[in-house]
Amino acid sequence: MKLKSVLKKNWLKEMLKKFKALIVDDEELARKDLKAVLEKFEGAEVVAEADSVATAAEAANRLRPGIIFLDIQLPGETGFDLLEKLEYTPHIIFVTAYDKYAIRAFEVNAKDYLLKPVNPERLAHTLDRFEDVPVEEDDESVRKLLYDDVIFLMINNKHKFLKINSILVISAAADYTEIHTTDGHKGITSKTMREWELRLPDNYFTRIHRSTIINIEQIQNIEEWFNYSYRIYIKGIPKPFVMSRRYAAKIKDKLG
Repeated sequence: MKLKSVLKKNWLKEMLKKFKALIVDDEELARKDLKAVLEKFEGAEVVAEADSVATAAEAANRLRPGIIFLDIQLPGETGFDLLEKLEYTPHIIFVTAYDKYAIRAFEVNAKDYLLKPVNPERLAHTLDRFEDVPVEEDDESVRKLLYDDVIFLMINNKHKFLKINSILVISAAADYTEIHTTDGHKGITSKTMREWELRLPDNYFTRIHRSTIINIEQIQNIEEWFNYSYRIYIKGIPKPFVMSRRYAAKIKDKLG
């Protein structure tokens, strides 16, 4: 299928209306080539380019693009190191000349793993699989939920009512999120971590890891682990959750 015909599909045009991207690659020519491919997509906007983990983290956390196109081999670090420095959860698409990192890429919930040079049609099919692009922070339609609110959403392919105060933990699960609730149940929803982070009340919920949001009211115990990280035990869940050290200061402030 030709790229032009793919882009003519209304659903793809609609999906790409708020497509903002960051390209991370230490090779200028590689960034230029990928940017040229992205310019073929209506509505796509490359908001920044970066050539290292440090510059990428600064640009990503400041501009919050919905998608990051990320090389693996970067000066002194790897693309995986960037993930721990992100303060939000964008879609990650690895773009690299090496295929040996593919398994690890999907272990960190990457949307896809593309080999250089990027084939436009291959990229179009990657974007086709996106259910959504992360909600923009300045979207006026996004309203913070209250702790006692009840929402209606699809969980495990069934529409259900969910009390916000019944949520114990929300974890990333590939393209979905898994919710653990106070009644001992857990279920899968298509909402992204980014959407949950924007909607949940900040004084009750906090992120402790790139892939985990917890209900502060349900913390049972916090213990030091290794490399300045922590393990957090949540009421009703025997298995602890790891809190990376970069989130420790934030939760300490919330706990007083």
